[in-house]
Amino acid sequence: MEKMQKLEERDTCTPASAPQARSSVAGRLNPSVKVGTVLSSLKTSNSDVDNSQHRGSSDLRVQNIVYVLNMRGQPLMPTQQQKANKLLKQGKAIVVKRTPFTIQLKYPTGEAKQPIVLGIDAGYSHIGYSAITEKKELISGDLELRKDIRRKLTQRKQYRRTRRSRRWHREPRFDNRKKEDRWLAPSIKHKLDSHLKLIAKIKEILPITSTIVEVASFDAQRMQNPEIPGVEYQQGELRGYEVREYLLEKGGRKCAYCGKTDVPLEVEHIIPGSKGGSNRVSNLTISCHECNQKKGNSTAEEFGHPEVQKKSKKTLKATAFMNVVKQRIVDALKCKWTYGYITKHNRIKLGLEKSHSNDAFVISGGTDQERTRPYIGKQVRRNNRSIQMNRKGFKPSIRRQRYNLQPNDLIKHNSILCRVKGVFNCGTWVRLADEAGNIFNSNIRKVKLVKYGKGIQFA
Repeated sequence: MEKMQKLEERDTCTPASAPQARSSVAGRLNPSVKVGTVLSSLKTSNSDVDNSQHRGSSDLRVQNIVYVLNMRGQPLMPTQQQKANKLLKQGKAIVVKRTPFTIQLKYPTGEAKQPIVLGIDAGYSHIGYSAITEKKELISGDLELRKDIRRKLTQRKQYRRTRRSRRWHREPRFDNRKKEDRWLAPSIKHKLDSHLKLIAKIKEILPITSTIVEVASFDAQRMQNPEIPGVEYQQGELRGYEVREYLLEKGGRKCAYCGKTDVPLEVEHIIPGSKGGSNRVSNLTISCHECNQKKGNSTAEEFGHPEVQKKSKKTLKATAFMNVVKQRIVDALKCKWTYGYITKHNRIKLGLEKSHSNDAFVISGGTDQERTRPYIGKQVRRNNRSIQMNRKGFKPSIRRQRYNLQPNDLIKHNSILCRVKGVFNCGTWVRLADEAGNIFNSNIRKVKLVKYGKGIQFA
């Protein structure tokens, strides 16, 4: 009987003894990705390794990239799948990660490295990344960040207030907590930490030499005061490009007055200059040519659209977020930075479609390098402290016990890969879902852990 893996301790890394099996998360996050088959020539103890992420499509020329670590666990230049197969078959390497597929050498080797530039398309809900050399792109992808942080914090706040209101004997304590310098709201700090964690994960498998981050979509200071001297792009081909792109994104790429889309849009003054209006971005909007002509020399309010003036004063949520944390990211990484409007300008010149991975490729300085298939990742809640419900459906308390298996963990049940849906009966039974979507229950002793399904998940 195969020895079952111990589940006493839970940690965020894939256990060394766990078979490196394919996860079903790829199909959920990116249905267009075809699941690959196991390489039949790989006859090692890790025969369940999934190499489907290295099979390129017809429009991607780089294939079979395997990331390599030396004996000390430090990253080396990646290799091809054929060479990795030989090393695994000869016992000269072991598999340490299933996604991205990474091996560790068991013998000393040279450590010649090439310059690798990592481009990060930082954002509020998605992070694009791409690492390139002079000739190839080594990794790229798009990570979707959690969107429930604020809701969870609000829920926790309500629970705490309810609990404290019952302790009438305790004196109020409102002035004994001080915010530290450079304090950030928890929801913003979580997104900042997620950026740094993703970059650290990429540096664990690739010897990155330099990093470039897109810190914001627009240079807010330049737009509020476009008369600032010494700005090269104001006299070059980017003159006016940033302001127009900002207005297009803020206005949803439709006319501010009639709401038409897919028509040529023009930058228009909400209050004309003849009536005291300025050229600041807060006094600009976008409209179709017809509405611009009808409005003429009147203000937006006189034209019957007072909401346009109010909307122009509101900032973009994602842009406001990046303006808050951009200096933190640069200080933590000690890296170079760029702006989103420059990225878009260069991406259009290269003829690339809009995507977070393509933006990151342009940020890293990519031009004609061979591309690789991007990973589609998702961030999952790591510690799920579920609220215990009684038989009547009420939520009396938060469960203090943390079960060894958590939702979304990948396990093996009778040689079948399944995802954990939940644990019940005091942690002795687990509810599973296979790749076909069938849900069934099993005793926890009959399952074997393959990979924890929390944190940053690549697919």
